[in-house]
Amino acid sequence: MNAILEETIKLVPTNPGCYLYYNKDNEIIYVGKAKNLKRRVYSYFHKQHDSAKTTVLVSQIEKLEYIITDSELEDFILESHLIKKHKPKYNILLKDNKKYPYFLITDEDFPRIQIVRKKNLNPDKGRFYGPYTDIRAMHATLDFLKKIFPLKQCKTPKFSNRPCLYYHIGKCLAPCQGKVTPDEYQKLIKQVELFLSGKQSELLNQIKEQMQKYSEEMQFEKAAKMRDSYLDLEKTLERQKVVYENTKLNEDVVAVLYEDGILVVVIMMIREGRLIDKKDFTYFVDDVDKTEYFETFFRDYYSSLKLEYPDKIVSKDLEEIGNKELYQDWLKVVSGKKITINYGNGRGKYGELYELAVKNARNTLENAKLKKMAQIRDDFNEVGSYLAEKLNLSNFPNRIECYDISHIQGTNTVASMVVFQNGLPKKTAYRKFKVRMTEGKPDDFLSMKEVLSRRLARLGEPKWERPDLIIIDGGKGQLSSVMQIVEEMGIKIGEGGIDFVSLAKREEEVFLPKKSKSILLPRNSNALYLIQRIRDEAHRFAITFHRDLRSKAAIKQGN
Repeated sequence: MNAILEETIKLVPTNPGCYLYYNKDNEIIYVGKAKNLKRRVYSYFHKQHDSAKTTVLVSQIEKLEYIITDSELEDFILESHLIKKHKPKYNILLKDNKKYPYFLITDEDFPRIQIVRKKNLNPDKGRFYGPYTDIRAMHATLDFLKKIFPLKQCKTPKFSNRPCLYYHIGKCLAPCQGKVTPDEYQKLIKQVELFLSGKQSELLNQIKEQMQKYSEEMQFEKAAKMRDSYLDLEKTLERQKVVYENTKLNEDVVAVLYEDGILVVVIMMIREGRLIDKKDFTYFVDDVDKTEYFETFFRDYYSSLKLEYPDKIVSKDLEEIGNKELYQDWLKVVSGKKITINYGNGRGKYGELYELAVKNARNTLENAKLKKMAQIRDDFNEVGSYLAEKLNLSNFPNRIECYDISHIQGTNTVASMVVFQNGLPKKTAYRKFKVRMTEGKPDDFLSMKEVLSRRLARLGEPKWERPDLIIIDGGKGQLSSVMQIVEEMGIKIGEGGIDFVSLAKREEEVFLPKKSKSILLPRNSNALYLIQRIRDEAHRFAITFHRDLRSKAAIKQGN
């Protein structure tokens, strides 16, 4: 720590505020907030950090600045603004390689409705509604809107003295030719906005009133069009799930799942008691702090929301972030209305809604895993070569085996062997082992020794092909115990033989035989994701076998 930084830290006040860390190139590398600036800043430089990221961050800090505020809410708002403005290297910045689309109602005398991407957002262009995550559903919605609301289709008139084809097929009111008054057209725009805001009941009432008005004025053609629009809209709403008969229920139900470097956030939008939309966001992240990522997502999403804000947000995951009152105050600032937060605990309606969101999140997460594994399969030459280089393997890892132990206090001890061939599971080659030597006494090291002895003794037998790489679930100690057996059995290690590594769960460290220092693969790399998936599959297979044995033992005791 340089002398100027040390003196600056001594001068930091105990007020609430935001702090900014700079590196040697005078770049802002981190922005944070605190109720007590002095205590928070002091903790960075005078305590041991569990996070490797924080340790590296502190080592690069050359300068500190801070901004004093009057309240925690001001901290919250200021921090969000500074992060968006400076995009600091060590703050979490969620990237999913997508530009989510929005509906745009253009700012013209006779507005049009369009689909635009996030990069094109400009308040001067008109009013935006979104974001949306399902582009196919969005185009289907656009087609539906154009069918029941005949808005202008063209930016400039195609003909100077007559309407174009859209007018003749009933998909445009031809404002360019004076076929509709500005007031009538604006009523149509307001109805589109009601639809996009989820206020369908109000919209149905408006259309019904218009239909009756046209009928009373004997404008039967217009009344018939209103009737058709009403029936089309009613049919569409019937397909939407009625969550509760209470038509005033306007809520977002939010669920978050994090596994294997994949963060999924699902938002179920309930408006007027109906589930009108589901938004799912998938991020491939390089950290394991789900809470911090979700906090970042939550603030990003609701500060840039262009749709009608809900009256309530239901999410059990918000309980982990804490400080409900602060978030409700912040939501009031960004939305201009009171929004309450419910954690979705218990078995009541909010618990049911949250569980529904979790089910959808689980489905989205599994789909993301499948897509990532398909990418690994397609790029396995590249992924395998990367693994071989980073882990100093002597063989290209075509066939990878992974082993895991499962027991409860030494009872019903079992082991699993799973096999991945060219990046994909080969389930016909999976094997289960009942461990004999450690029954009644928990000893994972001895259990793993027994299992590997039995497996390696069968090298070369039919259906027991020689693996290129064996992964042990565990740390340095697990790997060392296995290597004793390997050496005693005279198994060749490395080129022409078998490579061995172990994977420790806590920091996802990879250990190599007779090497004291572990290897950390990049958190967002396909190589790390592959060996995590293999390890998790071995764990799942072992747990399933262990449960089966326990169930059979319980049935036998019952008889």
